[in-house]
Amino acid sequence: MVMDDDQDLLTAARILLKSKVKQVTVGHNPESLLSTLSKTHVDLLLLDMNYKSTINTGNEGLFWLSQVKAKFPHIHVIMITAYGAVDLAVKSLKQGAEDFIVKPWHNEQLIETLQHTLSDAKQASHSMKQSSDIDDGILGNSSVMMDLNYKINKIAPTDANILILGENGTGKDLIAHAIHRRSLRKKEAYVKVDVGSLTDSLFESELFGYKKGAFTDAREDRKGRFETADAGTLFLDEIGNISLQQQSKLLSVLQNREVIPLGSNQPVPVDIRLLTATNVPLQALSNENRFRKDLIYRINTVEIQVPPLRERGDDVLLLAQHFLRFYSAKYHKMLDSLAAEALRKLSDYHFPGNVRELQYSIERAVIMSEGKTLTANDILFSPIEQVEVKEPQGSASPLMTGNLEEIERKTIKSAIDRYNGNISKAAKELGLTRAALYRRLEKYNI
Repeated sequence: MVMDDDQDLLTAARILLKSKVKQVTVGHNPESLLSTLSKTHVDLLLLDMNYKSTINTGNEGLFWLSQVKAKFPHIHVIMITAYGAVDLAVKSLKQGAEDFIVKPWHNEQLIETLQHTLSDAKQASHSMKQSSDIDDGILGNSSVMMDLNYKINKIAPTDANILILGENGTGKDLIAHAIHRRSLRKKEAYVKVDVGSLTDSLFESELFGYKKGAFTDAREDRKGRFETADAGTLFLDEIGNISLQQQSKLLSVLQNREVIPLGSNQPVPVDIRLLTATNVPLQALSNENRFRKDLIYRINTVEIQVPPLRERGDDVLLLAQHFLRFYSAKYHKMLDSLAAEALRKLSDYHFPGNVRELQYSIERAVIMSEGKTLTANDILFSPIEQVEVKEPQGSASPLMTGNLEEIERKTIKSAIDRYNGNISKAAKELGLTRAALYRRLEKYNI
């Protein structure tokens, strides 16, 4: 479905997409959007951010995005706008949009964005089903991973609150899901919330729910994530990034084991197993100016440290083989092995981006490979990750004597220019998610 106030754009979109999808529905009035979605099966929505010619803030689009994600969470949303401000892209991504495209668009770019979004959604669904049918996806034979598995097996059957610590890309989300799947609550709901991206206003409504009339456009009662996870597991990711005000509200709920929805005075009891995760080291987290110690004690009955990939020895090769099989099947390639020099290259690399960087490196290698064996030349590591962590050896190199942020900015700018502004391709080359690339674009004002 395409929702935009430009009739010419709607006509062009209908013609362009007619041969690409089963059905195209268009509309120019967002007031009818929710009603239309309730009556029509929609997999993907292209949603304009501005509908009044005198208002170009993008707030209209962000409002309707929040409404769609609240009522129809299965629908994938791509935001469209003539005002290509990166901050709007970041806001929309934080509220649940899959991607962001600027109009007037290039037809090929639009088609590619749509296909990429639907492909990612399909693959995520398949991966989730695969993991639920087989195992919880934790791979590793190193001693640190053996210790981690032992600890998970010990704590999973309990109702202890777990704080999961680890660098970006180490698999904290995977660990949280594994704890749930090995727990006595495994048949109940598993609810994940990225609390680090929630504003103060969204924090309460998202976690605690609201009653009809609690605020403008609260047209019906809605359960928060605590109630949704009742009897099951609630996983709060990026807990280290929430404000002190949000911490106070969360502490109150955890102490009382009840939530009070916005617009209500009636507490609702909740029974959840709480898991949290952060990439902030525990010592830094315990700074009272950043995080309340009483909340740390509440969420940290048991602490789990997920090891970085550089400390996992030959697990690198085990994971590389796993990703090789996975992406060979996904992209219909006949790759069946890694050459000896490729294995050495992987073993010698420090992987500052951890498992996520390895995964993206193997995916790129599979896509670009021409043979049945991955060679060392097929494997490229993220230039951004290398810039961020590279340590000087011997005399200072130009890289180390320069400004690291400036090097990163130039690397990103070069990738964007090379792909003529195509965010998906640039992000793939850099080894980043589109959301992570948008954040860097905002940071460097590119």
